Amino acid sequence: MPLQNRVTPFGEIVATPERGTLFGNRGGRIHDPATRTLLRRRYTSRRWICCVLDFKGRRRQVFGPGYTELFFLDEATALAAGHRPCFECRRADAIQFRDAFARGNGINGSPLADEMDLRLHAERLAPRSIAADLRGLPDAAMVAREGKPCLVLGRELLAWTPEGYVPLSGRHELPLTLLTPPAIVKALAAGYRARLHPSALEARRGGP
Repeated sequence: MPLQNRVTPFGEIVATPERGTLFGNRGGRIHDPATRTLLRRRYTSRRWICCVLDFKGRRRQVFGPGYTELFFLDEATALAAGHRPCFECRRADAIQFRDAFARGNGINGSPLADEMDLRLHAERLAPRSIAADLRGLPDAAMVAREGKPCLVLGRELLAWTPEGYVPLSGRHELPLTLLTPPAIVKALAAGYRARLHPSALEARRGGP
């Protein structure tokens, strides 16, 4: 049985066999190491980060005594769920994200990680907003169409699945619910380039 450690664009943590291309955590342990099942809480702090799978040869026991390892299809998924790049294992990405976060949100100077986390946590807890116009959203933002998560890429929508992205059938009916926190949407619009799953480009071309 797969562990309940895969994060969807809605921020939900589900069990699915596919591991994904990135992992991260929500500040600490939210599972019981004895049973390797999640507790009722879904975070321990405001510090929700997104990390690479391989860093300095480190090996972890998933759902062991340390923090709870969570996995994402790609960075667009992690960002939609409210996670940001880790300053340790993804320092270059984290700096680029910080700078784009500042530009997009009108912040002078370089915000501290705690400042970004405070803003993002408030947005994670706020009701999701409606995207009035798909053309106003940057690549790698994510929305929900008729309750299903979708990736914005080249002013098109691609359907998200645990395995990857697939072409979306039918018209892009409104309303679209914005899943990615607004502050992250502004960072994407200001130039941050999220790591996308390889299936995104295939789906945009209409599949193999």
